[in-house]
Amino acid sequence: QVQLVESGGDSVQAGSSLRLSCAASGRSIRNLDTTWFRQPPGKEREFVASIRRSGTGGRIYYADSVKGRFTISKDNAKNTVDLHMDSLQPEDTAVYYCAADSSLILSSIRMANQYDYWGQGTQVTVSS
Repeated sequence: QVQLVESGGDSVQAGSSLRLSCAASGRSIRNLDTTWFRQPPGKEREFVASIRRSGTGGRIYYADSVKGRFTISKDNAKNTVDLHMDSLQPEDTAVYYCAADSSLILSSIRMANQYDYWGQGTQVTVSS
């Protein structure tokens, strides 16, 4: 069983930066596809960024809406996955969730319903 705990959410002004962190326990994050999703108020959960497990090459994928502003990274020694967010905008306001799975195929990594493990979420609020 994998447990995920997010941290780092905050209320910030537009243009600010934040770093979210997801701490995993129960399994090495090296062997997990780890992904950040977000759920804006009144909307469905959406894909943000993913970093694949080492066995599939560890490649990184971003949603078009965050490409160039957000960076996902994995620290295998600490068993954490971070999401560094720059140039935050009001439309980035959401609850951010960390998700993980051990056996996804590439075509599934953007699909929230394919993940077995989820954190509790952390709130990011960006005001203009």
